Amino acid sequence: MTSLKINRYIAKEIISPTLIGMLIFTLVVLMGRLIRLVEMVLNKGIPFSEIAMLFIYMMPAFMVITLPLSFLMGILLAFGRFSSDAEVIAMKACGISLKQMLVPVFVLAVITSLLTALLTIYAAPASNNAFRSKVFDIASQKADIGVEPQVFNADFDGLVLFANRMDQKGGKIDGIFISDERTTSTPSIITAQTGIVRSDPVDLSLSLHLIDGSIHRKSELKNKESYQVIDFSTYDINLNIGQQVAPEDERSRKEKELSLKEIITLRQTVKPKKQRQLSVEMLHRFVLPFSPLIFAMVGVPLGIQTTRSGRGGGFALGLLVFLVYYLLYSLTKTLAIDAGAHPAVVVMPTLVFLFGGGYMLNLAINERRLKTLDHIQELLFNRKKKGRS
Repeated sequence: MTSLKINRYIAKEIISPTLIGMLIFTLVVLMGRLIRLVEMVLNKGIPFSEIAMLFIYMMPAFMVITLPLSFLMGILLAFGRFSSDAEVIAMKACGISLKQMLVPVFVLAVITSLLTALLTIYAAPASNNAFRSKVFDIASQKADIGVEPQVFNADFDGLVLFANRMDQKGGKIDGIFISDERTTSTPSIITAQTGIVRSDPVDLSLSLHLIDGSIHRKSELKNKESYQVIDFSTYDINLNIGQQVAPEDERSRKEKELSLKEIITLRQTVKPKKQRQLSVEMLHRFVLPFSPLIFAMVGVPLGIQTTRSGRGGGFALGLLVFLVYYLLYSLTKTLAIDAGAHPAVVVMPTLVFLFGGGYMLNLAINERRLKTLDHIQELLFNRKKKGRS
């Protein structure tokens, strides 16, 4: 078998599970949004074509995570099978070293890294921005998207809204009752005779313009309770429309919608905490594309050594490796944003996996095993064997 054929064979064995993993992981992530989007089609009258566009706009942001994870799974499953079927030994017997086997792996790793870079730097920010714009367009065209008459509507962040009547065409609402808990220290009850849903295409925001009503507010100052009633002729409430299809953490992180140029420019004009958030986001976009290369360094030696656990063990091991990487990244991100650590701390998980992967790969090249992994496999194998007996 020629070197070119071997490279193609190894590449094929990695690509197949990678593509399957991409499909599975992407569907799993999308399932979290599917129920709400289907409800919008069935109950709100939103055309399916509009919902399909929202799915498309979601994809790049999800693929930033699912692509490196799927590539790691592909490597673990491929080399796990090579090892369990003694194909690694057969290739070495034919004079093909592990270094030669690594050529197609790292070619695929470079390609995957470039694709991840395109997603993180260009596609994901653009799609996040397009997603928000599309949600705004849908909400503007269907002003009743979150308001059903005679029902307590909790679709808007921090607000519970009750409307006696709703004009679906004009967006006019009659008999309004609102519970506003966006400020937890001073929750309020708002009532109004009528209201009109208004949209601002510049800021991509919706507001409810209330007419002839009152605000009932209870607050506690220095252990003393106070109760206020404020009458108004007009009053505007901002409506957060993102909650209907996006979780709170994604709505609040608007920096994910900014291009690198916009982030660099904005960093000069914002407060220190926001500067750290923007710096972390910028570093994230540069560091994450290296993850496929690092996963290649980690995945090959782990795949070769997981002979007893089979495909299921390789899959579980891949999830564990990715989970550890993601938890370390989340921890360092929290330290940088909330604890005031330098934003460069988010690079630490990548460096840890880089040196760890290099060490493990060096052991595999020199045909030495990672004893810790052997002990873990032995423990799991014995426990599995006892469970069957």
